[in-house]
Amino acid sequence: MNKQNPFKFIAVAATSLLIGTFLSPIITCGDSHSENPLQLKADGSDKLSPAQTQAVALEDAFQEVFDKASPSVVSIATERTVNVQQHPFAGDPFFDHFFGRQGRPGQGAGKVMQQKQTGLGSGIVLNDDGYIMTNHHVIKDMDKLTVKFKTHKAYEAKLIGSDETMDIALLKIDAPKGTLTPIPLADSNKVKVGNWAIAIGAPLGFEQSFTVGVVSAVQRGGIDSSGLSYIQTDAAINQGNSGGPLLNIRGEVIGINRMIASQSGGSVGIGFTIPINEARKVAEELKVNGKVVRPWLGVGLDIITEEDIAQLKLPSEKGAIVRQIIKGSPADKAGLKLGDVIIEIGGKEISAPEELINFVRGSKIGKRLEIKIIRNKNEILTQVTPEQKPN
Repeated sequence: MNKQNPFKFIAVAATSLLIGTFLSPIITCGDSHSENPLQLKADGSDKLSPAQTQAVALEDAFQEVFDKASPSVVSIATERTVNVQQHPFAGDPFFDHFFGRQGRPGQGAGKVMQQKQTGLGSGIVLNDDGYIMTNHHVIKDMDKLTVKFKTHKAYEAKLIGSDETMDIALLKIDAPKGTLTPIPLADSNKVKVGNWAIAIGAPLGFEQSFTVGVVSAVQRGGIDSSGLSYIQTDAAINQGNSGGPLLNIRGEVIGINRMIASQSGGSVGIGFTIPINEARKVAEELKVNGKVVRPWLGVGLDIITEEDIAQLKLPSEKGAIVRQIIKGSPADKAGLKLGDVIIEIGGKEISAPEELINFVRGSKIGKRLEIKIIRNKNEILTQVTPEQKPN
């Protein structure tokens, strides 16, 4: 897309090197005096106003959500060993003082050293068999995965399968039967703007953190190339929340927290969550096959801009313009060309690229589809046969 976006979309999994790791100081604010200016009774017997009664009832509801869901929310500690090239002068006090440990331009390479890199994300317990759902980017390229519970019990986890496109991974732990609490899943198709949105996870390493907001938007598309339409929330989400749940007021999972939009790298109240209906489908396929098999056309798509409308003499901004065609792909075999505008596929009108991606994702490999395109101001009907997406 040509438009400049001031936001960076940041996957919210935390990583660090085990060298020089530290926490920022935490400043506590409080009053050393013990007086109670409101003179409230310690036994809480003061009569509450109707508004206060409602507020207390809401507090109770939030506490019930936490008590219900928190045993099913886990932290996922990850670890891998990486090779780091050390500068030949590293360790010399004079060099370190003036140039730091990153080396200086023009100097030769030093010996390769191994360092451990750690990360932290979140996840949810799907069932009593020990299956855990999290994000793909939490566990990607990691050597060791450890699932930690609220009770401080920890289990080494096995990776069952992972899907980069939808950013979902499925892990399994060997926990004693009857000791796990599966988390209830909602129907994310019923989520509406204004619903309560509650996140539990390990932001910045602070495990079992509970934040509250609302659903800011549903069906938020065009965020990335996955074709997903996300749930947007203003509940505070930070690095370490990745893979954790976004819950409704009933304590049911409506989505899996994936990323934030931010100019600073921290939460500014724009978080994006994978709808649980989509995440559940992926997890089920990962459980059976260890991977997700997808239909594929082999095109790169983009939204239609005002410049495109003027240059191509298009009737409107509806459709998806072809910006890339992979050689030998179904799209290439079907004769699609750069600049073609796809306005219909399989009898469904296309308003935006994500609609086309979603339609193809739900189609069958090897089943021919009729597509309608605009090329040189003419509408053309052709056919394309989706193939299995290459790994």
